[in-house]
Amino acid sequence: MRAAAELAVEAVALRGGAVRSRIATLRSQAPLMLRLTHPKGPEPWTRLGDGAARVCLAAGAAGPIGGDAYALDIQVGDGSTLVLREISASLLLPGPLGGQSTLHTTVRVGAGATLVWLPEPMIAARGCHHLTDVQVDLAAGARLVLREELLLGRHGEQPGDVVARLRIRLDGRPLLHQDLALGPAAVGWNSAAVTGGRRALGSLVVVDPAWADDPPPATLVGDTAAVLPLPGPAALVSALADDALQLRACMDAGLALLTASSEDRRPGVAS
Repeated sequence: MRAAAELAVEAVALRGGAVRSRIATLRSQAPLMLRLTHPKGPEPWTRLGDGAARVCLAAGAAGPIGGDAYALDIQVGDGSTLVLREISASLLLPGPLGGQSTLHTTVRVGAGATLVWLPEPMIAARGCHHLTDVQVDLAAGARLVLREELLLGRHGEQPGDVVARLRIRLDGRPLLHQDLALGPAAVGWNSAAVTGGRRALGSLVVVDPAWADDPPPATLVGDTAAVLPLPGPAALVSALADDALQLRACMDAGLALLTASSEDRRPGVAS
């Protein structure tokens, strides 16, 4: 199955100087179904009634299944704010012919714009063969929260093979390039150098121009998670856990730490 979805948001000036983010493009193709939504849970940098656009990605069918090819395009226009979530976790499944499933996501965030992207976990079922490729281009002054979580197999089963590729550029320059291969086809994937036998892992990237001169310091978040400063106004939370609940707790703790630091550095906010 092939499917493509497109989402674009733009800023609209209101009376009194306020700005509202408007959905300019919302195109779905099953199983990539984009739907307008209300806040699903706590959201960094936003509050109810602040003019942010909120969209959820829902699955219109099972998968991705081996052989499926999905593409998602996201554009956040200058000065606008988008909160993008998912309804549920994604189950990566093997296909009848043993082919690879792919999800290619292209993101562009304009000057002064904000993207808060909080997808649900991917679950790598036994026998799956999946590639997820995320390309993010941030203009100068853009802000980003991007969470990625992966569960290695369902309960009581070994995982399939997953390759996760993430490329983030800020103002045309590389900010973070990360490749991770997990599963039986990846040598050493279960070693102490990679997962250490844990079945859940995640990363969270926060980019904020408020950190341009003073990025957050490296900090431990529990026993198996850490905040790592990146060479730019950005930081990475990297976490391992035994299950999805422990992983989400680590990710939420890291996000709370970073967003509090971000607000403390904003003009007019006392630290």
